[in-house]
Amino acid sequence: MVGKLLVRGMLAGIAAGLLTFGFARLVGEPQVDQAISFEEKAEAAKGDAPEPELVSRGTQAGLGLLTGVVTYGAAFGGLFSLVFAYAYGRVGALSARALSAWLALGAFIALVIVPNIKYPANPPSVGDPDTIGMRTGLFFLMIAISLAAMVFSLKVRRRAALKLGAWNGSIVAGVVFVVIIAAVQLSMPTINEVPAAFPAVLLWKFRVAAIGMQVIMWTTIGLLFGAMVERSKLLAPANRSVAKSAYL
Repeated sequence: MVGKLLVRGMLAGIAAGLLTFGFARLVGEPQVDQAISFEEKAEAAKGDAPEPELVSRGTQAGLGLLTGVVTYGAAFGGLFSLVFAYAYGRVGALSARALSAWLALGAFIALVIVPNIKYPANPPSVGDPDTIGMRTGLFFLMIAISLAAMVFSLKVRRRAALKLGAWNGSIVAGVVFVVIIAAVQLSMPTINEVPAAFPAVLLWKFRVAAIGMQVIMWTTIGLLFGAMVERSKLLAPANRSVAKSAYL
């Protein structure tokens, strides 16, 4: 059964990658082109020779982008299906579609929203090449902390719901998650390498496009995977004996 779920998760991820690619081509790539143009003009003003183009811009925005987002979608779709397989029946009487949607929302918050609040995406020409290793490490550290905080908050919710009820338990868990993330983000180093002359509107549009790609990716995976699993009837109905008040 897990193998069949894995295949469906990867298929949902591939479909999500194709939709994300279309959005990136229409919305994201124009912002990248403008950022590259800004970088080239800045280098020309300094008298620096342009760096050799190892991969053509057309390949980057076409086959390269398509390969990247589809591979990303397939990989995360597969991981998503494994998490779903573990969670189904262990989190109350949620249907396949409902659980899939909630898991996708949780993944979007933990993997996208939280790390991007502290370390948002930057277009080309923004960032010092010498610090890329540090910036990448901090970004993935923020993801790991976010996932750990979410798992801990869900455990808090389970315990709190038994004493305070589902609604109050959810509020307590949400507060715990926000407090942990806020404390961690305040303690982690801030990186601001955006040039003073870089257009603020372009930076905003690029970051909105980057978040938009992730919205499409996780929305598609969550909704499509849940629908595929429910239609396939691979799973027995979720365990109804679990106390709903602790989970719903």
